[in-house]
Amino acid sequence: MNKNNPKTQRQRRVRGKIESTEGMPRLSVHRSNKAIYAQLIDDEKGMTLLGLSEKHAKGLSGNKLEKAKALGLALAAAAKEKKITKAIFDRGSYKYHGRVKALAEGARAGGLQF
Repeated sequence: MNKNNPKTQRQRRVRGKIESTEGMPRLSVHRSNKAIYAQLIDDEKGMTLLGLSEKHAKGLSGNKLEKAKALGLALAAAAKEKKITKAIFDRGSYKYHGRVKALAEGARAGGLQF
């Protein structure tokens, strides 16, 4: 990857402002044309605590926005099971708009705080 690529620059700028702590993992979002993915990552240990996608979550139907919101709700429920209540939202190089925003709102509605 080229470090001067605009997408890479946006991603580095966003991640530079994010600092995950021991009790607050980073909620990373990846969006493709077909699906949306979300992970809770502990940066101190360098491991993924929880990862979901709309492909693996059951009972998702509707358009992409509805699936993203349902994925946020499912992520928040799975995080509660692992006793995670707070996270830091990492939108990556994507605008906080559309499916990324719907996922964030679904996670908030499910009880995840960020």
